[in-house]
Amino acid sequence: MQTGYVLLATIALPLFVAVLLLVVPSKRADLVRYISIATGFALFGLSTYAFFAYQLATADTYQFELQWTWIENVGFLGDKGITLHLGIDGIGAPMVLLTGIVTFAATLISAKIDYRNKDYFILLFLLVAGVFGVFTSLDLFFWFFFYELAVLPMYLLIGVWGSSSTFATFARTKEYSAVKLTMVLVGASVLIFVGIFAVFVEAGIGTFDLPQLYEVQYDENFQKVVFPLFLIGCGVLAGLWPFHTWSPDGHVAAPTAVSMLHAGVLMKLGAFGIIRLGMQLLPEGAEFWMPMLMTLGVINVVYGAISAMAQTDFKYMVGYSSMSHMGYVLMGLATLNAVGVNGAVLQMFSHGVMTALMFAMIGVLYDQAHTREIAAFGGLVKRMPHFVAFFSIAGLASLGLPGLSGFVAEFNIFLGTFQTYPALGALGILGAAITAVYILRMMSQAFFGEENEKWAGLKDMSRYEYAGAALLLAFIVLMGVFPSPFVDRIAETVLKIPGVS
Repeated sequence: MQTGYVLLATIALPLFVAVLLLVVPSKRADLVRYISIATGFALFGLSTYAFFAYQLATADTYQFELQWTWIENVGFLGDKGITLHLGIDGIGAPMVLLTGIVTFAATLISAKIDYRNKDYFILLFLLVAGVFGVFTSLDLFFWFFFYELAVLPMYLLIGVWGSSSTFATFARTKEYSAVKLTMVLVGASVLIFVGIFAVFVEAGIGTFDLPQLYEVQYDENFQKVVFPLFLIGCGVLAGLWPFHTWSPDGHVAAPTAVSMLHAGVLMKLGAFGIIRLGMQLLPEGAEFWMPMLMTLGVINVVYGAISAMAQTDFKYMVGYSSMSHMGYVLMGLATLNAVGVNGAVLQMFSHGVMTALMFAMIGVLYDQAHTREIAAFGGLVKRMPHFVAFFSIAGLASLGLPGLSGFVAEFNIFLGTFQTYPALGALGILGAAITAVYILRMMSQAFFGEENEKWAGLKDMSRYEYAGAALLLAFIVLMGVFPSPFVDRIAETVLKIPGVS
């Protein structure tokens, strides 16, 4: 039986554990670790239940709904005001599942954190609560609150537990990356904030409740003016070119689990916001601006792939690759047809699990070798066969190998794009070809060939790392060979988005 308390628990549990950890003695690092991993497992269980209990027969309505009034009858807010309104549709359901998967994997990977691990997990669970809140909130006020809650802990997580890097021609300190990420994302949030209040005032119904706001017919010129606020404001978090440079720098400086959450779920908040706040609220504005989004999305794909090909550092390579793959999400949304938008949401899930797996594997290697230079390695398959297997499968998923999640998502995106923008669709395929080049070249250089004796002491993965990687890999394969549970949920909701043909 469905109940909105399942969604409430995904938000309340990490907040409760964050408070609980405050009273756990700092010297009990083992207890902190066990509580955190148990919490990650519980969140995975809740999100899995929400996904598979989602009823296709009633997919035309929000499910697991719960609504509590917070502020009412306060001046201009009218009778309803602000409510904690939770619920998911066929787009929110896979995003909730994705968050549960990556969170559990991230807590397992974080088991090796020793330095102030209590403070680390408190911030991590605040971030996770914010992410779950964004994917489940149906009230604009709380949507924005949870959006900010998801972003702000990144500053301390990178600034305290991150790492600085020095390259041949430049250096990136963790403090620089943390400040850059925070300033760019908070600056972009101002645009979202302005857009939210513009919609609230224009609607004139005295509520921030999204289902009610969706029923309002907004003036066409208003939509054309306000839609870019949501497009750019949310697009920045999705890695939209040319506002993307914060993302690779943030990836490189962040600790492993934070990179996993950054790429796996945080960037999806931006694309999710374009759907929830832009396309669903302002369909005529979306139709007017989507050619621009398609153009920027193609630039994302090609520029990101070329930049990834030029990198010599594992994390920078995957960071720019992540930007490139988020470009496919933007392309799919810009098609405004059911196949393309469906592919965009599938890509959000696929990219989340495969990129989280790649960052997890980079952390396995860096923790032992203390370098991420691709050329410094060779023949790793002989020393770390399980590590190479996991990383290779994630890489093959990113280049769209049939049987893995990336193929299912990109196939739908390309079908949708060729129906609307065939020339730009061809450029998108060029990006996929470039992806194959840098992924296969990286595997050839670092994993195979002559063994570098310098790394004779490297060990394969720990049991926590193995468990986290296996969880992510399972869903890469599940979507690749059995996409129906994902496609069926997403398709029904996509068809309800105004303006999607």
